[in-house]
Amino acid sequence: MSLLSPSKILVTGAAGFIGFHVTKRLLDEGFQVVGIDNLNDYYSVQLKRDRIAQLDGREGFWFLKVDLSEANVLEEIFKAHSFQGAIHLGAQAGVRYSIDHPSTYIQSNLVGTANLLELARQHSLGHFVYASSSSVYGMNRKMPFSEDDSVDHPISLYAATKKSNELMAHSYSHLFGLPTTGLRFFTVYGPWGRPDMATFKFTQSILAGKPIDVYNHGQMRRDFTYVDDIVSGVVAARKTPATPNPDWDATQPDASSSSAPYRIYNIGNHQSVELSRFIEVLEDALGTKAILNMMPLQPGDVLETYADVSRLEAATGYSPSTPIEVGLPKFVEWYRSYFNV
Repeated sequence: MSLLSPSKILVTGAAGFIGFHVTKRLLDEGFQVVGIDNLNDYYSVQLKRDRIAQLDGREGFWFLKVDLSEANVLEEIFKAHSFQGAIHLGAQAGVRYSIDHPSTYIQSNLVGTANLLELARQHSLGHFVYASSSSVYGMNRKMPFSEDDSVDHPISLYAATKKSNELMAHSYSHLFGLPTTGLRFFTVYGPWGRPDMATFKFTQSILAGKPIDVYNHGQMRRDFTYVDDIVSGVVAARKTPATPNPDWDATQPDASSSSAPYRIYNIGNHQSVELSRFIEVLEDALGTKAILNMMPLQPGDVLETYADVSRLEAATGYSPSTPIEVGLPKFVEWYRSYFNV
């Protein structure tokens, strides 16, 4: 990459948790970044603005408030900038929210992704990296989750939209040769995290002396992944454009690759931690015991997530290295600083 003409990357969801951290890493590495986000009010808009404030003024960074469903606006952005690649992290997040707000997910996750794929095709984008989710594994019970597993039984509309994104990407890879890489994220946490996620909600309630809702009586397991590990994987995947699999066999199709330039990877910590243990480590980091409100399993929730990340490791060298005993204290340190607790 020339220092006189750094590559320019489009990052959608740049005001979001992962998008903010990915944008920061790209800027640190000398890339130019155009970040877009609609700053919706699914959770604190102020938190999103504060993330962007950390990036404003950085050389080579532009932020635009845009909704992904606005195809004409996106088209003008693509015309104004010559992108060497895109990292599509913008989406309506949340499993439970999708139960009562389905249209929001259709517009953002389906229409928005379709708009971006079409513009990526028209402008011959070098590589389209996008966020999928561990939620696509749905009713699966075989552990660890592998990219070879069937993902045809989602248990939330959110998961269904993420599976749909993978199918849409494959069609563009097959028809137009657009290199696409989908990353199935597993329970990301860390500084600047989302207020609707367990780490943030638990911390807020514990410090306030309020009970925390512990679903399925704590008998759930998650592949908790520290955000810095996730960012390293996303950036490494961006540098490794998808290529056709020369060994792909249509009679025994590999679900994670294709005869087209298409790849799907799990991106997680490759460790499944019981929720009760997660709470214990968080209590230690906070120096305060939690008041537990034991609850049944909620609609849309899965009992366990556990990522097999061997394919991403083989392709990019990805190697998550942050256990919750290290990551949770870092989150708590940020939380206390941000909220002046």
